[in-house]
Amino acid sequence: MLTLTCPYCGVAAEETELQPGGEAHLKRFGPGSSDAEFEAYLFARKNPKGVHFERWRHAYGCGKWFMAARDTATLQVFGTYSAQTPHPTPEIVAAVQAARPDWQPDWTPAAAETPAESLNA
Repeated sequence: MLTLTCPYCGVAAEETELQPGGEAHLKRFGPGSSDAEFEAYLFARKNPKGVHFERWRHAYGCGKWFMAARDTATLQVFGTYSAQTPHPTPEIVAAVQAARPDWQPDWTPAAAETPAESLNA
C-alpha cells in the first residue's frame, strides 16, 4: 500500500486516507490562450513508468493539498513537499537521483522561480 507523509501535519497516511489530484506542476492556460495550449492543459498528461510528481490531498487529516514524488512502477516514495512549491525541492531531486542515477528533471532548475515570485505573477 502507498504511504505518504503529509508535509503540513507530519502524519504518515495510507492511500485510503488521501485523495489523488493528478499530475503536479501543470502550467495552467485559460482565457487568452491558444486552442492548442488550452487543449494540452485539459488533456495532455504524462503517464510515465517510473518517476512521477503528483498532487495529493490529506482528505482524512488536515485536508491540505501537497505534492509527492514517487516511482509509479515500484511505489517507492522519494518525498513529499508543499503544494505552493513550483518545482520539487533540491532534497527531493537528490533523493530521486540517488535511487535512479539515469533520471534527469524535465525543467531547468536555474529558471525555476521561487514560491514568492509565483504568487506575485
